[in-house]
Amino acid sequence: MRSFQISLGVILMFICSGVFAQGFVENALLFSRTRTGGSARIQGMGGAQVALGGDYSSALANPAGLGMYNRSEFTFTPGLNFYNSNSTLLGHTGTNTAEDSKTVFNIPGLSYVHHSPREAGNFLGGSFAVTMTRTNDFQNAFRYQGIDSETSIIDYFEQRAQGYSINTVPDPYGDTPLLNFDAPEGLAYQTFLITPYNEDPGNTSPSLPYDYINYFSELDTVGTDEVRTVHKNGRVNLRGAQYQWSFAYGGNIADKFFFGAAVGVTTLRYKYSSAYSESNYTFSSGYPSPLDDLTLNENIEIDGSGVNLTLGVIYRFVDFAQIGVSLVTPTYYNLTDTYSARLRANWNTRSAQDESSEPIVSEYNLTTPLKLSTGIAVFAGKYGVISGDVEFVNYSKAKYNSNSPGVTFKPDNNDIKYYYSNVINYRLGAEARLGIVRLRGGYNLQNNPYKSALKLGSNVTTLSGGVGIKLDKFFIDGTFLNTRYNSSYSPYTVTGKNNKVVGPVARLKNTMNSAMLTVGFTF
Repeated sequence: MRSFQISLGVILMFICSGVFAQGFVENALLFSRTRTGGSARIQGMGGAQVALGGDYSSALANPAGLGMYNRSEFTFTPGLNFYNSNSTLLGHTGTNTAEDSKTVFNIPGLSYVHHSPREAGNFLGGSFAVTMTRTNDFQNAFRYQGIDSETSIIDYFEQRAQGYSINTVPDPYGDTPLLNFDAPEGLAYQTFLITPYNEDPGNTSPSLPYDYINYFSELDTVGTDEVRTVHKNGRVNLRGAQYQWSFAYGGNIADKFFFGAAVGVTTLRYKYSSAYSESNYTFSSGYPSPLDDLTLNENIEIDGSGVNLTLGVIYRFVDFAQIGVSLVTPTYYNLTDTYSARLRANWNTRSAQDESSEPIVSEYNLTTPLKLSTGIAVFAGKYGVISGDVEFVNYSKAKYNSNSPGVTFKPDNNDIKYYYSNVINYRLGAEARLGIVRLRGGYNLQNNPYKSALKLGSNVTTLSGGVGIKLDKFFIDGTFLNTRYNSSYSPYTVTGKNNKVVGPVARLKNTMNSAMLTVGFTF
């Protein structure tokens, strides 16, 4: 199954970075590049919490912070996310722009913290927490459109089919693979968009590899190079998220040293659906197009779960400042993905052709890289606090494996090492305390994970602000976040002249505005 998955590379190319075939390599980054999660208070402070403590978010970031609780607590956090994308389709006879948006309600967090005080020498007890945190968000929607005079997706179908046989008679030599009729190129054959061409009609051996042609290849009968233009239109809808359930404990020694550990159980669900169409085929020679239009619909779903371990300490070296260190082990995922497609071709020379694939299911494992974070928090008495974090991640350490016989991920793991590098992420936040009112602001920077020499990638920046009210038995915090990043998308690529990889590329400017509210009760 995996060989077919690799052929889907140019189908799914949405990445928060560069433009090349998205498959296992890009998904390794997508599922490893989690965002800072937590309560509205912590989000309002840019996610800077490694040295802060006293918030349920510590169960995810640094469980040592749970040792600072002096009472039990329950919280609930609902949220709204507003997504917007602006695309410009390049590599065409002109530039074309499109805009799309969507709004999604979600539950970023839920928690219960049970405080257990104890006086046994310097050990002052601690707190146990069960928390749920949304750690990644895949939601997005975007459109693109334009006129292309260089390629058609039919060229992609043709190139993918080269060398594969459509003969279902067993190959006595075992050296000619059969065309996958559930792959896009197989659907293209069934809808007559491509057809096999045998340069040696006298050879009827089933082991003979096929060459394929389509109506939109260069037209030799014209006597000159044909110039073809085609109108392209597409929409992509992304859904899903990653969540983590943390089972954590934090202890307190003499109000100076805090320690903690957490077991994280993660869940992942990712859905990709696209509708790509071509129409208005025209030729410089006036050659009449036999095809009116085509539409390719695709769906990919990835589901899985994983486990990790978080260890952390916080040391209060002076009354007004403390430092923290946290280590998150690699997350070990078991993933299942399912692919399906439908291709429709409307001909003016024959009846419309409509073919669908059978669902194709694959199972494999992914190990994400570990994360090491350190931070400092400085308190201004009763007036507030400033907190900052630095996070170290090496995305080249992500790795795939499979227990299925004959399946290897060595090429993908080598590509992961080639494309990705070490990064340092930064988080900074502040909270001002005015009686029962809290005012907050923060900044979060996730640096480009691609090696600089490749000139790919994009930073993800988030600005945040919030306000809260804290009473003796109740508190409420509201936060607004603005996240921006650039990405690129291409529905397909083909190998052109001089082995140059070409294809339509949509440059995307993405914005996510989030509003969240944490309601808490202490007892």
